[in-house]
Amino acid sequence: MDFVKRSKEIFNSEIAELQKLSDRIGLEINEVVELIFAGKGKLVIMGVGKTGIIGHKISSSLASTGTPSIFINAAEAMHGDLGMINKNDIALLISNSGSSSEILNVIAPLKKIGCSLIAMTGNPNSILAKEVTLILNIGVEKEACPLGLAPTTSTTAALVMGDALTICLMERRGFKAENYALYHPGGALGRRLISRVKDEMVTEIPKVLEATLFKDIMHEMSNKRLGMTLVYNNEQQAVGIITDGDIRRAIQRFDDIRQVVAADFMTHGFKRIGQDELLTEALEMMDINKITTLTVMNNSEQVVGILSIHNIIDFR
Repeated sequence: MDFVKRSKEIFNSEIAELQKLSDRIGLEINEVVELIFAGKGKLVIMGVGKTGIIGHKISSSLASTGTPSIFINAAEAMHGDLGMINKNDIALLISNSGSSSEILNVIAPLKKIGCSLIAMTGNPNSILAKEVTLILNIGVEKEACPLGLAPTTSTTAALVMGDALTICLMERRGFKAENYALYHPGGALGRRLISRVKDEMVTEIPKVLEATLFKDIMHEMSNKRLGMTLVYNNEQQAVGIITDGDIRRAIQRFDDIRQVVAADFMTHGFKRIGQDELLTEALEMMDINKITTLTVMNNSEQVVGILSIHNIIDFR
């Protein structure tokens, strides 16, 4: 068997089912997001088996992006774990069939506690669906499994719906990188998210004057090794920038490059960022403007450093 071809068929099969699922999404997602957003307690996600594994992942994603959430295995819930839940909580019950006995068994106790109930199910006509306030339909027509038995496409659908819910809630809360960093303080990622531009900028700033000759510009850029230099006027005000790209274009443009000065080919103005901004903000600005360096300014709008993309990428 050609497993390359078969793998692509499986991918395409799941993608096709996900597209159908996407096309079915309606106003119910708005209601679910608003219910959870307005909730006074936590979001309790419950499932068993493969959907339980997916539920655990969804809960983890939500908790790390600003929505208080825990996962409880539905079978364990009936043996004491219901004690983790209170009336202010919202329960999201995941069952593809909507008829899993472990899930159905927790409905009555949850209602007695006073929770609001949401179902994520592939069967909107199931017993589960009829017992809850809101439904997220994750139904698929067929599994990728050739026997139609192993949960494959159905668990993918649940996972993607969970991702959609997570991101919608992130955006509803206005959740930003600095909030994310609060829940991810460990490792390089956490440090990068909470670090400021001033922590990583270079303070030895490449400088030339408008009247500086081409060869001296090259010397300054080679010495500072940032691939750029700022251009100052006689009043010591930064008025432009020269990058490696400007150098290449100047060589092509001028017949006698020896007599060329900075003012002849510099780029007027430059992209700037405040020293107290997050590195993530700097990276986004570089990406939008397709550049690799930013001029760093203090609160008095004075140039205090240069931030290169390498300062961010190589950050440990």
